[in-house]
Amino acid sequence: MIVLAFALSFVLLLITALHVYWGIGGIWPGKDAASCAHAVVGFRGVDAMPTPFASFAVAACLCLATLWPLALEGVFASPFPREGLAATALLIGLVFLGRGIAGFTPWWRRLAPEQPFARLDVRYYSPLCLLIGLGFAVLAITEFPA
Repeated sequence: MIVLAFALSFVLLLITALHVYWGIGGIWPGKDAASCAHAVVGFRGVDAMPTPFASFAVAACLCLATLWPLALEGVFASPFPREGLAATALLIGLVFLGRGIAGFTPWWRRLAPEQPFARLDVRYYSPLCLLIGLGFAVLAITEFPA
C-alpha cells in the first residue's frame, strides 16, 4: 500500500501546485483568465478565475490531503491515532468520490456547462476524482487497525 500512498500524494501534490499557480495569476491551460476559467472552473457564465484566496484555500486543503496517505502509512510521525487517520482518509475518499460521481450527472452539467470544462470534466477531472477517491478508500479500509 505504500506505493498507492505515494502515488496518491504525488498526484495531489501536482493538483495542489496547479491551484497555487492559478492563485498567483497563472492562466494555463487557457490563453487568458477568461479562457482558463472556461477550462478549469466551467460554471455557467464564468468569465474570470476564482480569487487568489479561493485558489490558495483549495490548495491548502489539497496539501493536507497530500500528507494524509503518507501519514497513514507511517512515512512520518503523526500526532493523530491510526484509527483517526484511517477514518479521515475514508472521509477524504468520499469527498473525491462524490465530486467524481457528480461530474457525470445532468445536475452538474447544468451547473457547469462551459466548454472546454464540460468535455475535460467528463474525460479527465471526474475520472481522476473517482480514482483518487477510490485510492483513499482502499488505503483507509486496508490500513484501518484491526
